Amino acid sequence: TIVAEHKWRMNDKPATFEQIHRALLAGLLGNIGMKSETDASFTGARGIKFHAHPGSVLAKKAGRWVMAAELIDTTRLYARTLATIEPAWIESAGAHLLKTLHTDPHWEKTRGQVAAFERGVLYGLPVYTQRRVDYSAIDAKHAREIFIRAALVEGNLETRALFFAHNQRQLREIEELEHKSRRPDVLVDEELIFAFYDALVPPDVCSLKGFDVWRSEAEKKDPRVLYLKRADLMRHEAAGITTDVFPKQLRLGIGGVEFALTYHFEPGSARDGVTAAVPLAVLNQIVDTRTEWLVPGMRREKVQALLKSLPQRLRRHCVPLPDFAARFCNEMRQTDAPLAQAVAHFVREQTGLAVPVETFRADTLPAHLVMNFKLIDEHGRQLDMGRNLAELRAAHRAAVEASFERLAELAGLSGTAHAGASAGAAVVAGTAHAQRSAAGGTQPGTASGRILHADCTNWDFGDLEDIVEVHHLIGYPAVVDHETHVNVELIDAQRDAEQAHRQGVMRLLQLQMKEQIAGMRKSLPLRALGLQFLPFGGESELMQQLIEAGFTRASLSDPLPRKQAEFMARRSEAKVKLGLITQEIAALTGRILDEQQTLHKKLAGAKAWPQVVQDIQSQMQRLLPKNFIIATPYAQLAHLPRYLRAASVRLDKLRADPARDAKLAGDLAPLMHNYLRKFQEHAKARVNDARLEE
Repeated sequence: TIVAEHKWRMNDKPATFEQIHRALLAGLLGNIGMKSETDASFTGARGIKFHAHPGSVLAKKAGRWVMAAELIDTTRLYARTLATIEPAWIESAGAHLLKTLHTDPHWEKTRGQVAAFERGVLYGLPVYTQRRVDYSAIDAKHAREIFIRAALVEGNLETRALFFAHNQRQLREIEELEHKSRRPDVLVDEELIFAFYDALVPPDVCSLKGFDVWRSEAEKKDPRVLYLKRADLMRHEAAGITTDVFPKQLRLGIGGVEFALTYHFEPGSARDGVTAAVPLAVLNQIVDTRTEWLVPGMRREKVQALLKSLPQRLRRHCVPLPDFAARFCNEMRQTDAPLAQAVAHFVREQTGLAVPVETFRADTLPAHLVMNFKLIDEHGRQLDMGRNLAELRAAHRAAVEASFERLAELAGLSGTAHAGASAGAAVVAGTAHAQRSAAGGTQPGTASGRILHADCTNWDFGDLEDIVEVHHLIGYPAVVDHETHVNVELIDAQRDAEQAHRQGVMRLLQLQMKEQIAGMRKSLPLRALGLQFLPFGGESELMQQLIEAGFTRASLSDPLPRKQAEFMARRSEAKVKLGLITQEIAALTGRILDEQQTLHKKLAGAKAWPQVVQDIQSQMQRLLPKNFIIATPYAQLAHLPRYLRAASVRLDKLRADPARDAKLAGDLAPLMHNYLRKFQEHAKARVNDARLEE
């Protein structure tokens, strides 16, 4: 009867589990529960807690959401006649009771609309969370503001509209002016840009689709209605920020390579200041001193910072510092001299005051006043970045040489094999050769280049050019030692080429004078010296060092020969002088070893003063490395016996007055500390400083 009265339709098949429980749920919304994540309880409507009745089949396997036919409060609140339900059923049955909360309204670039996250709550239970919805249907006014700020002002818009490209270009150019001038006050505040769009965009436009519809109609009347004007975007004219003082490219090397520059203003960032993009192949060809001058627009600030780093007694002659730095920039033209040296010269010209270059504390300069280098491969991908050229070169030495070699081959630097060598040997690259380190020991170094002439035992390959340039690629031809022969190779770094050329010319002289060398082996007192030399090496090492030291003094004075006639003249000189000079060096070596042995015995008897013994031993290690005969220039080598005798005298006087020795050692300690620090800095940067050696 009830079915007939309500005109309900009878099911033609049994109802499903979902249909039955969704029907029951409409009247049992107050009996739903969500399982706790910490225990077996359920959180019910309005914050109640209940448990599944122990007799329920779902007591141990209930789902996350359940519905109960009844709740019974005994020792605890139990739910009976349970069924697992889906949260979507709750949302459908209780839509009229569901409370929605919206959070995090934001612009979504890919969707082209403002979205928010919606949270649906029924009787305090979160039915769903983080549901993305269109925010314009909730708060159109706020959605419009977000659209203008995030999409139009901040530029997060996917569109090909001409106005947008124009406006973004204007903003980028003005931001670049800020980076160059290091002043964040050129571009107007975002509120002014917002006001520009806010005055144009209609109140009902809050998505990309609606904006494009309106824009198409508005641009029919005025195609430039949405174009921002440069003058409206700038607070002031940023006078002086031109490409002349802030160039986009700069020539930092010997060749014609122009290095692209970018500017960035972000104190503390690795990109702060000016950054030069350096192709891997030309890293070694940058002239370090040119980078010290930065660009004209930043030079005044750097000069002022250098002057400020001077001690006050020197700095007071250059006040006011800004005016003095400005005069330097106006009157001094950039050269390849170090910037500090140029500033010291200018100070002397202006004030008559001699300022030692080392008094400038370049290490105290802000990071943005030191050029930054971005190392890139042939595809423009960044490999490394840093402000220390020496460290970059050391870290990427092998890769730089390989890249230079490939470019040299592509540039057409064809090799020619020496007579008797295969044609393929002429273009063999990446050959390594051992180089002796002037810092002590026989540390192996490598210089790799494209072979121009291979397997040479005589200078019959013509004269060598100082520099070879092909398509802006600079290479330095050098005679490279390969023990049994020499090759003429093109090396990318001038310093490496000079070191390799010295060893190569020496090897070629030895190959040309085998008979004289064999005669010296018989005439030199190798047996007697060899016993004394044992702490440093065997008899063969002693002989090799004596020969190399003899050749260095007899025929390898600067400038080294680069022409065949010059080499022949040096060979003739060596034939006359080599024997006597080598005998003289051998005698000097004997005196050095005698003094070394005497000092060693005295040190063994001075164990009561361990600090003094350690000090003298460290001095001996610096004076007498394994290869001291060739590592020490002859002018200093001649003084080694005197230095060693002085250490012996110090030990003799130590016994009589230890306090005097301690005082003098304390006076010398800061000077020695500064010397060793500077020596290590130069060694790390591979800088040869004759004054430091003296």
